[in-house]
Amino acid sequence: MAKSSNTPDTKQLDDTLRALQGGLTSIPLSTANTTIDDWQEVLQQSGIPALQDIDRELGNLQSMLSVGAKGLDGKAIGRSLSMLGSQTTQVAATAQGDLRSSLTALADFLLRAGGDLEQDA
Repeated sequence: MAKSSNTPDTKQLDDTLRALQGGLTSIPLSTANTTIDDWQEVLQQSGIPALQDIDRELGNLQSMLSVGAKGLDGKAIGRSLSMLGSQTTQVAATAQGDLRSSLTALADFLLRAGGDLEQDA
């Protein structure tokens, strides 16, 4: 994936990874929604089919988060995170250098967090 102004850069990925380091529950829903919005803007403008798939799944995740903390469905959120992790792994396979390692780290986190939620919920 060639870097252009419409593809994710390592700073955006690193910022996302830093936000996730404290765990999913440490992120306020408003911050999660803002982060999803930021990613969706980049992904929608990319024109890359694999990124469009991630954009759609982020929209699905965002709709699940919009119900508020009391109505969250952990299993469904876990499935969505696992799907995002799988999709991110596929994108990472074609990325270069630092972008590849950041995408791989994000994919690993999403897969782990998704699996945990699916089992615990």
